[in-house]
Amino acid sequence: MEIAYDEHGLVPVIVQDWHSGEVLTLAYANAEAVRRTRESGELHLYSRSRSEQWHKGATSGNTQAVRVLRLDCDGDALLALVEPAGPACHTGERTCFHHGQLQPPAPHEALPSLERTLRQRAAERPPGSYTVTLLEDPQLAGEKVLEEAEEVTRAVREESDERVDNEAADVLYHLAVLLHGRERSLADAETVLNDRRR
Repeated sequence: MEIAYDEHGLVPVIVQDWHSGEVLTLAYANAEAVRRTRESGELHLYSRSRSEQWHKGATSGNTQAVRVLRLDCDGDALLALVEPAGPACHTGERTCFHHGQLQPPAPHEALPSLERTLRQRAAERPPGSYTVTLLEDPQLAGEKVLEEAEEVTRAVREESDERVDNEAADVLYHLAVLLHGRERSLADAETVLNDRRR
């Protein structure tokens, strides 16, 4: 299917984080920007306000490596799945969508947010942090994963749905910490799951 550009020669581009699935921004591209994106592997767009081609991150360094470009069913919108080298928004925010109804967070935002918190705790090492305690003691982190796995198993057999959900959350948290200690993430495991579906 070919891209169906509008009367101005533009197509909207939804930019989404390859690893977390979070939507980063909405921008526009013309045929030249799409060509440059495909050739360079980095996101190129068209600035409607400046009426010029725009290499995302060329001045800030916050480039976006494009993993895939997808076309919607009508051919009149693109989805760019990217690996961002920094914040997507010119304000320095991770995503351009940082205004409006931010609470409650959507369920799919939980694990990416957890991964960012783990990176922050590992870098800053705040005193008294349970996460830091686990990061500094991989054996303890591993024991907690085993303990929480047993608890969720028991909850599934014997307890309420609320207890199952809470114990499952505990497993995910402790597993994420254990993986972070090996510089791995839940997204790395998700990649393996995707590969197994092929």
